[in-house]
Amino acid sequence: MSWDATEDPDDSGDLAVREPPKILIPVRVLKGQTVPEPLVEFLRPAEIVVLGYHVLPDQTPTEQGSMQFEDRAQEAVEDIASGFRGAGGGVETRVVFTHDRNQTVARVADEVGATATLLPNPTSEVEDVLVAVRGSIDVARLVDLVAALLADGDERVTLWGLTGGGGYDTEAAVQRADATLEQRGFDPDRITVETSGSETPIYDIVARSAEFDVIVMGEGGPPVLSAVFGDDAERVAEGAVAPVLVVRDLPEPAEPAEESTTVDGETDEGDEQQDDGDGSAD
Repeated sequence: MSWDATEDPDDSGDLAVREPPKILIPVRVLKGQTVPEPLVEFLRPAEIVVLGYHVLPDQTPTEQGSMQFEDRAQEAVEDIASGFRGAGGGVETRVVFTHDRNQTVARVADEVGATATLLPNPTSEVEDVLVAVRGSIDVARLVDLVAALLADGDERVTLWGLTGGGGYDTEAAVQRADATLEQRGFDPDRITVETSGSETPIYDIVARSAEFDVIVMGEGGPPVLSAVFGDDAERVAEGAVAPVLVVRDLPEPAEPAEESTTVDGETDEGDEQQDDGDGSAD
């Protein structure tokens, strides 16, 4: 549920996200993907889960992939994790061999209780952060994550409200976000507020991403994850746009389910995954 823009920020109660937030970073470890150093510093206030993954051909069993590539993948993931440890952050690692990246990322995010998932596109610095506010997302979680990551820094934040009908008061939501950041200690001079109409907010955000160093946006259901982590995102990454931090929706209360061996639509074989030693943050 998005915030009531008529509410006083001081009366909002508990934070909408855990502190420190937990960020899941999926990386294609056998393709040489890394996390840029400016992102490591940007995420220093958070707990990090580095998910090294490798997508196997459908006909290749995940156990075979693990036998062939596990040592290389573990070494690459550990190199990434060491950067976060050197910056003073808590980090845990996982290595997964899978046939379906999107389902694997979603499953691991649920398992670790991730606040957000990062698409670690290249960036040379983090000075300007775009926070996209639209009707289908939880503004409280967006703003609390931004405050947790940036309250002690001097980065500039642009709150961009995208209106697309549906009766959602985007302007009020952006004003609410602005007031809350100031209440959390942000200098008003660091905050820019904008609103504009959009029939295709996901692709408008992507199109504008080159103007900023990091994009923060809400999950807002399967279409967003598909746009960010699907084939379109691969083309976006190749275009060297900004990193994208997708704040996850709060999960629906779980219903009791019968036991099943199915994981990510696969039975028995599933993903072959290796966690770091104790499976907890260092």
